[in-house]
Amino acid sequence: MNALTTDRIRDHATRLGLTHLGTDAAVVTGLVERAEQAQMGYLDFVDLLLEEELGLREGRRFRNALKLSGLPHHKTLEEFDFAFQPDLDVRKVRDLATLEFARAKSNVALLGPPGVGKTMIAVALAVAACQAGFSIYFTTLDDLVRKLRTAEATGRFNRQLAAFLRPAVLVVDEVGYLPLDRAEANMVFQLVSRRYERGSMIITSNKSFAEWGGVLGDDVLATAILDRLLHHCDVLSINGPSYRLKDRFDLVTGGEPMP
Repeated sequence: MNALTTDRIRDHATRLGLTHLGTDAAVVTGLVERAEQAQMGYLDFVDLLLEEELGLREGRRFRNALKLSGLPHHKTLEEFDFAFQPDLDVRKVRDLATLEFARAKSNVALLGPPGVGKTMIAVALAVAACQAGFSIYFTTLDDLVRKLRTAEATGRFNRQLAAFLRPAVLVVDEVGYLPLDRAEANMVFQLVSRRYERGSMIITSNKSFAEWGGVLGDDVLATAILDRLLHHCDVLSINGPSYRLKDRFDLVTGGEPMP
C-alpha cells in the first residue's frame, strides 16, 4: 500500500469519526499486513477494520463507565475465592454472571453476615454488566438516602431520584447497617417502586427480609418495598466465614487454621 493511499484512508477515517484508524498510519499498515498474512478476503478485511475500531471504542467506553460508576473496586468473579465459601452456590453465581437478570430488568439480593463476600459478588456482577454495555452505578444505602435528603432540602429531589433511576443496573450496598426513619424509608420506597420492572437492582444486606421492618422503621413500608423488590428477584444467601477474619487469622497463624 503506497503512502498516498494510506494518507487518504486515514483522512477518510478521521472524517467518518473512526479515530483509531485515522490517528496512526501504522494501525492501517499493520492491519493490512495481518490481512495479507492470513490471506483474507475483502469482506473479512472490512470486518477486521471495523472490529479494530469498535474494540477500541468499547474499551474506552468501559473504562470511562467504570470511573463514573462509583464502584469501590473493579474485581471480577475470577478473583473471588469460591473455595473459602464452600456452601455458596457457585452455579447460581455463574448463572447471574450471564446477566439474564439485567436483560429481564429483575433484581438480585445478596444476604449474609459482614465479610462473606456479598459486596465483592455485587461489584463483580456490576463490572460484568458494564462490560456487556449496561449502564451501572454503585452506592451504599446510607449514601443514597443522604443524597436524596440533601436534594429534597434544596428542591432537587426529583432530579436526584431520576439520577438513581437512570442506570440499567443499580447496586445498593449495606442495607441494614444503619436504621432509617420513616421519611427516609419512603424515599427508598419511591426508588424501588419507580425502578420496578424498569431497571435492575443488586442489593446486599446483613439482615434477613424479616428484619427489614426494623431497618426501615416501618413494617408497612418494608412490606411494600419487599413486595416490589422480590417479585422478580434472585436471592443468594451467604452464611460462611468472614474474609476479613481470614486475613487476621492468616497473620496470626501463618495460614494454619485456628485451633
